[in-house]
Amino acid sequence: MLAVENRCGVCGAGTGDGIGCEIRGTMRDVTRLVLAAAGMAIALAGAAAAVSAAPVHGIAMHGAVMHPAGMKAFPYVNPEAPKGGRLRLGMVGSFDSLNIFSFKGEKGAGIRGYVYESLLVRAGDEPFSLYGLIAETIDLAADRGEVTFQLRAEARFSDGKPLTAEDVLFSHALLRDRGTQNQRGYYAKVEKAEAAGPRGVRFVFKREANGEFDRELPLIIGLMPILPKHATRLDVFEDTSLERPIGSGSYVVDRIEQGRVLSYKRLETWWGKDLAVNRGRYNFGEISYEYFKDSASLFEAFKSGEVDLLADDDPVRWTTAYDFPAVREGRVVKREFPSKLSAGMNALAFNIRKPVFQDVRVREALILLFDFEWINRSLYGGVYRRTQSYFERSILSSSGQPTSVAEQALLAPFPGAVRGDVMDGTAALPKTDGSGSDRTNMRRALELLAQAGFRLEGRKLLHVATKAPLAFEILAQKRSEQRLLLSYVRALESIGVAVTLRMVDSSQHKQRTLQHQFDMVWEFWPGTLSPGNEQVYRWGSQSAELPGTFNIVGVKSPAADAMISALLAAQTYEELTAAARALDRVLRSGAYVVPLFHLPTVWVAHHSHLKSPETVPYSGIDLDTWWIGP
Repeated sequence: MLAVENRCGVCGAGTGDGIGCEIRGTMRDVTRLVLAAAGMAIALAGAAAAVSAAPVHGIAMHGAVMHPAGMKAFPYVNPEAPKGGRLRLGMVGSFDSLNIFSFKGEKGAGIRGYVYESLLVRAGDEPFSLYGLIAETIDLAADRGEVTFQLRAEARFSDGKPLTAEDVLFSHALLRDRGTQNQRGYYAKVEKAEAAGPRGVRFVFKREANGEFDRELPLIIGLMPILPKHATRLDVFEDTSLERPIGSGSYVVDRIEQGRVLSYKRLETWWGKDLAVNRGRYNFGEISYEYFKDSASLFEAFKSGEVDLLADDDPVRWTTAYDFPAVREGRVVKREFPSKLSAGMNALAFNIRKPVFQDVRVREALILLFDFEWINRSLYGGVYRRTQSYFERSILSSSGQPTSVAEQALLAPFPGAVRGDVMDGTAALPKTDGSGSDRTNMRRALELLAQAGFRLEGRKLLHVATKAPLAFEILAQKRSEQRLLLSYVRALESIGVAVTLRMVDSSQHKQRTLQHQFDMVWEFWPGTLSPGNEQVYRWGSQSAELPGTFNIVGVKSPAADAMISALLAAQTYEELTAAARALDRVLRSGAYVVPLFHLPTVWVAHHSHLKSPETVPYSGIDLDTWWIGP
């Protein structure tokens, strides 16, 4: 896991999202590439589910897992990678807590990935498959209404205590009642959780409103972090804490300097080091995160050799700042990794709970005023691509695609929820002449604002009826965001919109965003090749008013809710694709964000002693598979 500038080095994610990324700035598999292991696999075909007659080693959301029960290691690792050495990573910001289960404080990087484990583990080369980790086998009902996990007898916490069914049941109950909003929602769908024999744990699920079971829920339970019942203090569970957490993972917290350094030491007695799913992974003897006040300081530390690797998302720096001796001498290398993942949605998000943004015509007008062509050329050297879709760069994107028969059937009960040009695949974000002051788009924006009741009086846009100005605040946290935001502010001010750019620290930014105390904010929703329950917490009506979810915008759309339900009910990848594209069309038609841009590849610079496997996972880079070479 790699953290850079409090955002994911691959996707730029600003905050964790349910069971996936738990902290700002961690490099992780953002597409939720899940579960895999060994044995017979579950195959789903059409609307009927087939299940093996015996417990299996891995499960997939759609179809069968790719890797057999007898695999030696995942194909994107080097099973002979040497162990040892130290990996030094950099973060921008600070931390004051190691308790990742609390809403309070800034969490230290790496805890979820290195300290805590789950019953199952993700496969990095499949869209949505999980394999046994703490669980040796999985027994899944044909209708996915229940699942039983058999735990490995050798599983241990870092303090040497056995990991038992009691710990699994304890973790479920605790996170269901006192975890994040996402966890509470997911885990409350369990009707019954009970021990099943000496090492078995059985989960029976509630039926959904449509009478069916949530097909993703067995995988979500499989990814639940397992806490030690004997070492979890319930009286301070929701508090910030620098107490070293105890988990069953490959590393333990070693050195703590609050706000400055957090390091992990590989546990030589780690119970899972010889499992096939772990072979060739977790190779560094020590992993340390050093925190810097800004990206400039972090880059200087990288140049001097104090930081080993930098996932760089700054086009200007990437194209102009790497002419220093270590690069010229080959001691630092620049690499671009292809990514098969969806690019996700990087955007300026409207808070449509605020009256100023409740008219879609106002939002459409403000989208027109974002001059991507000028910003991309002038600020970023022209290297970015405009993001058109919430599933950009993947088969799930609806951009440029006419609506299929399956999508039409899903959208039929919601006439008007999707614009005509979005339905026929001709819709695209407005282009400009690249001048920074495109008069055609400005005129069109003023026409839309006039339809919404605003009129330009002098240099101010005022509502005709109330005389209230069109005014709002953009919330920001990083100096590196300022150039783009100031360019956008100038464009808005040129037609009379009153905009304030408010800079706050990372802690304030996080709290205000999660509590919906903002007008507009720069946000990122990671992409995925297999969207599922996380979409409920991003776009579902039930999460719009809940603090701590990722429905930052406040979307309450019956059409979006129905498309999310179709996603969750999909039994084939074809059905999933239709539902995802239909959801994409609903969200694009809603004009909920000002879409920004994405990088075509993953940019990484690192010192030459770091080595990586020849085969890359879907995400392009997984540091847990790297090692130190000569």
